[in-house]
Amino acid sequence: MGDARIVAVGVEEEFHILDLTTRQLVPRAEEILQHLDGKSFSPELLKSVVETNSAPTADLLALRANLLDLRRQLAEVAGRLGLGPAASGTVPILDMDLLDVSRDARYEQMTEDYQLVAREQLICGAQVHVDVADRDLAMAVVAWTAPWLPMLLALSASSPYWMGADSGYASMRTLVWQRWPTAGVAGSFRTAAEYDQLVADLIKSGVISDPGMVYFDVRPSAHLPTVELRICDACPDVDNVILIAGLFRALVCRAIEEIEAGGQAPPPRSELLRAATWRAARSGLEGDLVDILGAG
Repeated sequence: MGDARIVAVGVEEEFHILDLTTRQLVPRAEEILQHLDGKSFSPELLKSVVETNSAPTADLLALRANLLDLRRQLAEVAGRLGLGPAASGTVPILDMDLLDVSRDARYEQMTEDYQLVAREQLICGAQVHVDVADRDLAMAVVAWTAPWLPMLLALSASSPYWMGADSGYASMRTLVWQRWPTAGVAGSFRTAAEYDQLVADLIKSGVISDPGMVYFDVRPSAHLPTVELRICDACPDVDNVILIAGLFRALVCRAIEEIEAGGQAPPPRSELLRAATWRAARSGLEGDLVDILGAG
């Protein structure tokens, strides 16, 4: 089970939609999606974003080919409309007055509930899913992989711009994303039942409306038998996505080996993990990262 070569991995990529003439972010994702397969392409909260969903595979070369094909399809359809997808955490040119929320009851309710946080969700990420046998194992894996997530964020960092200006951060997307009440560092959970109770309590509190709104940096998927990595920016280069997918799968497989051998996950302090995440967002690969395990 610890062999990364036989564990399936899948990727979801989010793309900003730009006008090819002005290079400006535009709310025209719906026009593109009308011409694409609904199983592989879907809308997001804002009308200026399209998400692609790869097929799960144990072969990273097959995953790469799949992601390139999805990018090609999206670019071809968009190009016929004078539009182009941008695989980056944020984009430099936008006009907030032109942007809007997708016509979906859930997204409209989220905008009503979260106001500016939802309206300014002008960010794109890449999520990696790795198959696990069951949800209890997924929760154990979450604890084992957590110390390494800032490194994966640094590898993906692609969002220096925010609202037309240089933010000074390699991943401004991270700071914007963490404004959501259930985003960021995950807590420690011994079982899936304990995690599910937390999610139920969050829904009961009214802070979120469904399990899909738990946006921890790593989590058991709300709808698939996987562990899901959510900390990364969208990546301009597809090979960066494949690198991150391969590394995360290796971390998951190593964690499973340790769990099956009776090992205990290292207990890094959540404050250190949050600090390490901020450090990775600030400098990406251009500065020193925080070694959480060494600091502990």
